[in-house]
Amino acid sequence: MENMTIAEKVSYIKGLAEGMKLNTETPEGKIIAALIDVLGDVALNIEDIDSDLADVSDVVTDLEESVIDLEDEVYGEEEDDKYDDSDEDDDEYEITCPSCNNTIVTDFNTIAGGNLECPNCGSLIEFELDDEDEE
Repeated sequence: MENMTIAEKVSYIKGLAEGMKLNTETPEGKIIAALIDVLGDVALNIEDIDSDLADVSDVVTDLEESVIDLEDEVYGEEEDDKYDDSDEDDDEYEITCPSCNNTIVTDFNTIAGGNLECPNCGSLIEFELDDEDEE
């Protein structure tokens, strides 16, 4: 029953109720029969929604591909690499402490923070970045 769709599961339950010869004249039987009917309607609606969702997903995929093609046409195919800043944060920089001449390896984000304490002597090393460096 695990690999069945919702509609198949509802049909299975409906078959069980018919096989048990559910008496739909009793209050309990009426409620169970009504619940099975509602489950059937819900299952059909879910199938419709799943189908519509698959159609929307296809349209979105087509639009995404069209936008990528348009970007390539307008900006050129290598334009994506031009604005890729992810490598900038991974770069390591060597800084020499002016007080003790200790070499410190750090990243761009630390430098962009404006200062760094030397782990060797504790001196505060300050940085000034131009607007171009920050970009």
